[in-house]
Amino acid sequence: MRYEIRIDGRLSQTLAEAFPELDHVVVSDQTLLFGPVMDEAHLYGLLARCQSLGLHVLEMRRLPE
Repeated sequence: MRYEIRIDGRLSQTLAEAFPELDHVVVSDQTLLFGPVMDEAHLYGLLARCQSLGLHVLEMRRLPE
């Protein structure tokens, strides 16, 4: 499974490195994190990591394979 997580704002390099398993790109004033998600536990772990870092998740969606 591949997912995209849209974050409000531009992530610093340090914050982006908190997600080593995902690629990222800045679009306008948002950051897109995207890449493989192994299972539901991994997905919830990514969302928990966003929350613990104080990131505002705007959207999350599964990408086509």
